[in-house]
Amino acid sequence: MDYRLEICANSVTSCLEARKGGAYRVELCAAIPEGGTTPSYGEITLARELLDIKLNVIIRPRGGDFLYSELEHKIMLKDIETARTLGVDGVVIGCLTAEGEVDMERNRELIDAAGGMSVTFHRAFDMCRDPFDSLEKIISLGCHRILTSGQRQQAEQGILLLKELVQRAAARIIIMPGSGINMNNIITIARETGAKEFHLSARKAVESSMIYRNPNIKMGGTTVVIDEYEQQVTNSELVRNTAAVLNNLTL
Repeated sequence: MDYRLEICANSVTSCLEARKGGAYRVELCAAIPEGGTTPSYGEITLARELLDIKLNVIIRPRGGDFLYSELEHKIMLKDIETARTLGVDGVVIGCLTAEGEVDMERNRELIDAAGGMSVTFHRAFDMCRDPFDSLEKIISLGCHRILTSGQRQQAEQGILLLKELVQRAAARIIIMPGSGINMNNIITIARETGAKEFHLSARKAVESSMIYRNPNIKMGGTTVVIDEYEQQVTNSELVRNTAAVLNNLTL
């Protein structure tokens, strides 16, 4: 069975670890605790220079909802233009209306800007009012895949919807489960849903080399709680082991 792993990479270092572990593709993102935002020009440039596997980039100007202003839409168009110039393989997008519908006009403009690049509709799908109506609209837009947790917090909890989406898609679009997928549950998700592509981070904590540490300050404040003295980095061994588990799956 031809399964593919896409690694959600939060840095060029994570991209390189994903490649080392045998990932088919990476999705490069900044601000993972906020659900992912567009990475910097320098990050995209270096990732493209160093990677010989597929590189997708998320196009998302901020965290929060997926209802964007005209200014934010122009930012996304500029970011797609940059991604094309830098030679990335695909972009990851998703715009909704205030009513929780797929914003056909704005998504179409982003897809047109992407030209021949692969287009993934990201987990904005999980915030849609009607998943089946949204599926048909996204297919009609010409997107290549949908990244979704089955409208639940984690993909394992959304297996029933994921399975139905795969069946309804009927090879017209790729349904790619993501959120909370790891080597311990990927077999269950693959077997139950029939999906062939999977999105995961495969990260491990890496301790900071800082000796002096000020205990009185948090850079993220109280809204976004992070550990300044620890980095979450994709681990090639986790990627490799997850791929091995998946490829040994007998349906």
